[in-house]
Amino acid sequence: MPTLNSMEAKITSTNNPKIKQLVRLHKASERKAEGLFLVEGHKEIQAALNGGFQLHSLFIHENTGRLSDVQKSDVPCYWVSDTVYERISYGIDKEKVLAVFHSKEKSLANLRVNSAQPLIIILERVEKPGNLGAIIRTANAAGVDAVIVCDPQTDLYNPNVIRSSRGALFTTPLAIADSGSVYTWIKNQQVQIASAALTSAAVSYYSYDFKQPLALIFGTEAQGLSEFWLSNSDVHLIIPMKGTADSLNVSVSAAIIIFEAIRQRSL
Repeated sequence: MPTLNSMEAKITSTNNPKIKQLVRLHKASERKAEGLFLVEGHKEIQAALNGGFQLHSLFIHENTGRLSDVQKSDVPCYWVSDTVYERISYGIDKEKVLAVFHSKEKSLANLRVNSAQPLIIILERVEKPGNLGAIIRTANAAGVDAVIVCDPQTDLYNPNVIRSSRGALFTTPLAIADSGSVYTWIKNQQVQIASAALTSAAVSYYSYDFKQPLALIFGTEAQGLSEFWLSNSDVHLIIPMKGTADSLNVSVSAAIIIFEAIRQRSL
């Protein structure tokens, strides 16, 4: 471990108050109450910094070399023993660096869509953090204008959302709201609403025109979309199936339809 400077300290006890705080932040309720969340891993920390999130503190395994590109001289940096790092880690990072960031409010009022032909992704009650993060990652890769999470069933700052998004969570325009508020906001944007839904009225996504201003809506893994969104959609879309499976994972479905929209728009 390098020589400590005035902003650094070494922690070897899991009973240290700062370590106890980090353990509490493993719970969604504590993250919300304290306005803080954890990010583990070099790439994800850098993505949060690039996204304008304010760094609170850094905790680095004592055998890890100095990470100068994520270390900030104006925030506390703590070198921790192997036992301590195991206590605070989610066990998903081999680089053994963990950061605490201040969370941001993700309200519709702060969401800006400047495109004349927007493509907006709406996720209703997606439950699994891995699926939520994967869809955000896909949306970011496709360059969509915004992702809106309706009636969330998982914390946006859940570590598995962060990890599966590969840091895209921090740089993708995002908002969280209830379905009624989102519907009003969407209508004010003057876009069509297309829902991924297995209904008798659904049409193949092959035949749909994605070049218009559009909101694409995806629902829960188990039950799909609520009646609210089904009845308030302009069209229902399906992905034709040729095998015995009658549905796909929601993150896979979203990726297929999102990139078909991007393909059409690029023609």
